[in-house]
Amino acid sequence: MQVIFLKDVKGQGKKGEIKEVSDGYGMNFLIKKGLAIKKTEGSLNKLNKQKEKDKEIDLENRKDAEELKKKLENITLKFKVKTTNGKMFGSISTKQIKEELLKLGYNIDKKQIENQLINSLGMHIIKVTLYKDIVCNLKVHTEE
Repeated sequence: MQVIFLKDVKGQGKKGEIKEVSDGYGMNFLIKKGLAIKKTEGSLNKLNKQKEKDKEIDLENRKDAEELKKKLENITLKFKVKTTNGKMFGSISTKQIKEELLKLGYNIDKKQIENQLINSLGMHIIKVTLYKDIVCNLKVHTEE
């Protein structure tokens, strides 16, 4: 029996993939749990339409990420920090960077910000992953 995977199944197949599986496994596990559907003309057409829709969404997300990248690369986040003997007291975390971006109107998840502690004064470049392979260099300046 040939099935089209609706979700990733470890060791079997990835979403959108068409594979040959045994009848019992296909009917009693994959189809019953909603992990796959039987391959037919109708299901193939549905799969192709879904792939086209996914491509359109991907292109739109890419375009949005590129626009956001241009905006973010023109900003410099400034943090005033306490110092002792010219050395910074504490460090700037991804959470603080996220909060500062939120104040400016950019809703970036802290998981997208490269985990790099800033514990010295001056200009720092932080990498922010906006979408799959679109990475932005965000400038962070720390001063007394």
